[in-house]
Amino acid sequence: MPAFRWFLVISFTFETMIKLGLGLYKSLLNDSNFRFAKQCGATHIVVQLVDYVKGGDSPTLTQNYLGGWGVTPNEGKLWQLDDLLALKKQIESHGLTWAAIENFDPAHWYDILLDGPQKKQQMEDLKMMLRNIGKAGIPIMGYYFSLAGVWGWTPAPVGRGEAMSVVFDEEKIDAQAAIPNGMAWNMTYDTAAPAGTVGPVSREEMWQRLRWFLGEMLPVAEECGVRLVAHPDDPPLPEMRQTARLFHSFGEYEKLLTVSDSPANGFEFCMGTLQEMPEGDLYALLDKHSAAGNIGYIHFRNVVGKVPHYREAFVDEGDIDMVRALRILKKNHYDGVIIPDHTPEMNCGAPWHAGKAYALGYMRGVLQTLEIGN
Repeated sequence: MPAFRWFLVISFTFETMIKLGLGLYKSLLNDSNFRFAKQCGATHIVVQLVDYVKGGDSPTLTQNYLGGWGVTPNEGKLWQLDDLLALKKQIESHGLTWAAIENFDPAHWYDILLDGPQKKQQMEDLKMMLRNIGKAGIPIMGYYFSLAGVWGWTPAPVGRGEAMSVVFDEEKIDAQAAIPNGMAWNMTYDTAAPAGTVGPVSREEMWQRLRWFLGEMLPVAEECGVRLVAHPDDPPLPEMRQTARLFHSFGEYEKLLTVSDSPANGFEFCMGTLQEMPEGDLYALLDKHSAAGNIGYIHFRNVVGKVPHYREAFVDEGDIDMVRALRILKKNHYDGVIIPDHTPEMNCGAPWHAGKAYALGYMRGVLQTLEIGN
């Protein structure tokens, strides 16, 4: 009898399962909005714990960003482990996963940004909160290292069908208006600050501050299993309000990875902001860094135009071919989270919710068509 040998052939296939997420500000962290996210097909939540006092909790485009986001009331109110665990339990009770926290509160790190006298104590506070984030099992912490922050936008009915959105037009603002004392990241942390303004800050100084921040934070991030991911500058100007912007171009953004090769160092890849930059191939950048595993999560949003004039658009009406972007992510087996981030509002009783629902529905439909979504 001939001897028969049976060989087990194992075929490995790489399934790309991009996670659909929704970002929620602190005032929106409630059961109603978690149900809304679930109803829209989202499986993951990106949480902003930044809070401010101004204009109530209505998530609508009603304020002019030239005057600042508002006043942060959170000096000394650090993120405690019990509070993080309670919020995580609430999120998970709706069948959702807490994917990331986005942004430190300016009240917690203004002197790290400004190189002020309390920066070392504030650094210890950030490390404590980062350890709590790790203990709570939240894998990503997004941050935006900027003094001027998001500034210069104007709400206007500039979206398709006169939908309310935001527009940036450098010709209509004084982009070099100095930052008043007591403000950082376009939020007031000290209402009793003496009169005066923050002095000019050079690019070299900003890079020195970022290197110190990452040198302190990345070892802790590695230790507690949390990835630190940086958002690019929006608006992406080289300088704003007499202070240098770190990540205003593709080249400057990619310099982040030269600061440290730590696996905890990465990108909060905002497609809209990157598209606003005057030069560069967004698809090539997305291809490069999704293939290399450098992206923590993605702001999947669209814009029309570039600096010095652009507007935020519905996900399917802007300059970015969003289907092409998802094909790139599929090719590179990206399995992280994408969120709509900003979106124009729609004319109805719930303009913010309708805008988000439209974006999430589009995103989910394309993901399912490409067979890469949940």
